[in-house]
Amino acid sequence: MRRQCSLLGIARSGLSYEPKGESSENLHLMRLLDEQYTRRPFYGVRKMTDWLHGLGYNVDVKRVRRLLRLMGLEAIYPKPKLSAGGPEHRKFPYLLRGLSIRRPDQVWAADITYLRLRHGFAYLVAIMDWYSRYVLSWSVSNTLEAGFCVAALDDALRLGTPEISNTDQGSQFTSEDYLGRLERAKVRISMDGRGRFLDNILVERLWRTVKYEDIFLHEYETVSDARRGLAQYFPFYNDERTHETLGYLTPGQVYRQGLMPGAAR
Repeated sequence: MRRQCSLLGIARSGLSYEPKGESSENLHLMRLLDEQYTRRPFYGVRKMTDWLHGLGYNVDVKRVRRLLRLMGLEAIYPKPKLSAGGPEHRKFPYLLRGLSIRRPDQVWAADITYLRLRHGFAYLVAIMDWYSRYVLSWSVSNTLEAGFCVAALDDALRLGTPEISNTDQGSQFTSEDYLGRLERAKVRISMDGRGRFLDNILVERLWRTVKYEDIFLHEYETVSDARRGLAQYFPFYNDERTHETLGYLTPGQVYRQGLMPGAAR
């Protein structure tokens, strides 16, 4: 073991190290922040900090910022001077500007949200057909590594192939594994411009619905519990829950039957 550690350039003590999770106090604050973000997605770090102060919590801006970043939550509002991306990944243009979305599988959207558990947290990714609001696939993970997003994409591509895939510029969606799947399927890749706060608004609405109708109600204990619960919720969302914007049809009806031409956007 000493020789192997020497070859790898790591300390032997690191082999037995287990990362320390968030404190119970921080987990409680994250639950509060998640609920407030769902109600008020335009709240930034300072407004969230002031809101927690109003509840009697003595927290500073740095702590709230760190927790929001850990949760992957960012206020939805226009942000200046954020259009120039860094050189760390391949860039793709935003293809939805002025586009009339008139049929299923014309545009898919993918996004990730924080998923609270009773004694911890996880992350949920979903891939949704933009026209019908149909959730093609989803996956839950306790880390933000790209693998669970790639797995969700593989599941979605078994159902069909979109003309365009739209995501934000997160590392999961700019990974070579994720992009490679889309390129091999000859899908045009669209990415939200930095600071374009309404680009993926339909998926943001999905998260609000999922949290109020399932996550906040059930208080899942573990990642496995959350997977089992969501495996029951998403069929309900797709095939039983009607949407006013879909003419009181379900996403499944619109996606599978191509109903409601021209009225889904």
